[in-house]
Order: sequence, then structure tokens, then C-alpha cells
Amino acid sequence: MIIDCHCHAGKGDKITAPWNTVGDLGPYLRRARAAGIDRTIVFPVFHSNYAVANRELAAIVQRYRPRLIGFAFVHTGRDAGRIFEMVKQAVSWGFRGIKVHGFEAMPTREVCEVARAFHLPLLVDVGGQGEVMEMCAPQYRDVNFIVPHLGSFAGDWKAHQKVVDLIVRHPNVYTDTSSVRHYDYIVQAVKRGGPRKVLFGSDGPWLHPGVELHKIKLLGLPAAAEAMILGGNILRLLKSAGTKKGAAWAGAESSSATHLGTNHDQDGSVPELAEYPM
Repeated sequence: MIIDCHCHAGKGDKITAPWNTVGDLGPYLRRARAAGIDRTIVFPVFHSNYAVANRELAAIVQRYRPRLIGFAFVHTGRDAGRIFEMVKQAVSWGFRGIKVHGFEAMPTREVCEVARAFHLPLLVDVGGQGEVMEMCAPQYRDVNFIVPHLGSFAGDWKAHQKVVDLIVRHPNVYTDTSSVRHYDYIVQAVKRGGPRKVLFGSDGPWLHPGVELHKIKLLGLPAAAEAMILGGNILRLLKSAGTKKGAAWAGAESSSATHLGTNHDQDGSVPELAEYPM
């Protein structure tokens, strides 16, 4: 199963740029289907009220169920004091993770503790400031953090390098490959962090999911390692998300992912990885 772990959906209310205007899933879903992508994690575009945006996203996820998996978006400053209730509502809609964006506000103890309480992965766009994870990850070892774009949508190579180092040193920090242009940093992430720490993402609907998927295919990895990146890893992180019933959500689809994970959980490595081109 191939899962795109990074896509945006719904309407924003600022209408000054694509990412705060609309995430139109029509073209994205056609392209993802043609590329062989089975499931997609979605979160709202930028919005001035994420309670409203998350509710809209819930309707979109319901419309395309089981094709889409929702993550709740929160603003850790503006939503301070109500994040628990926002996430509780999102979990009732079947959402399986939380997103925060450093462009707006960095993670706080409140959001990390809510992620812990609901057993949810926390996707943190650090906006090039990977050092923030040096503070969060050791404080919340039981929370899995996903740093998208290898730390920088803007393509900051220093941020990419920082996130590669983070996934090597912190057992609860992962990264996704969405929109990464400097390909050798994807190679570094897989070689140094291991395929267990890297997730496939496209940054749809604005980037073509088939093009982003091809980046992973071009690594020429062993089948087991490729399967981890393309879906096994995110299934493992979602397995218990939301409640103890979360394990049942993945169902039979997660059995292969769990099997893959147990083969390589000790160091995230695949013995023959060095023999492949990348």
C-alpha cells in the first residue's frame, strides 16, 4: 500500500497565496490514482480559524473515505487553551494526527501533551528551524514527530542537513520527502537515518504526487525498504492513533507494515542497502 503522508485540502480565508486560498483535491486525486497511490493524509490549508478549517476537512475526508486520512491543524498561539478540545473533536471525526506550522507558531508543551494524550503523531513544519526539534523530541520521547520537507520547503540545504542529523539521533523524529529538490539529502536521510525514519509525501495538491513518488522509486531500494518509506512507516505511526481502537483502524492493511517494522526496528537499517545505487 502506498500512502502519501503530506497533502492539503479545503479552503483558506486569506486568499493571498495558493496555500491560504484553496487545496483543490480534484486534479490531485486523479494524479494520485494514476500513480498508484492508495491513501493520502490531508490537513487544512492556512486559515485564521482552524476549528472551522478542521470541520470542513472532516466533511472532505468523509466524502472520500477511506481514500483520505485527516490530520487536525492547530495554531499553538491562537488556539492556546483549547487545543485539547479541538483535537478531541477531530479524533471523534476519525482524524489520526496533528499538524502545526512554525511559520505561524512553533510547538508548545500544550500541543505535545495533547499529542501524547491521544497517541497521535505530531507533524511539525519547522520552516527551516530544525533546532526546535532538539528541544521537543527529548522532552516527549513518547510522541512521534514528523518533520516535513526534510526541514525546509524553501530548499535550505543547511536545514536539510540538520533534519538528517535529527532523525539519526532522535528515535522519535521522522521526516517526509515532500517538495525536497536537493535529492542527495533524501539519499542521506535514507542511508544515515535508515528507511524506517523516512516517509513519502508529495505536498499536494500543488506538487504532482506521481513526480514526488518517482523520487523514491529512483532510490533503487530493496523492496522491503521501499515499502517502509511508501507506506509501512506511516501505518506503523498511525496504528494506535486516537484511541486504543486505533490499531483496528489499520486492520489487515497494517499487518505487512508491522512485519516490516519488526525486521528493522533496532537501527532502521537494511543490511544490503549499501549495495543499491541511490
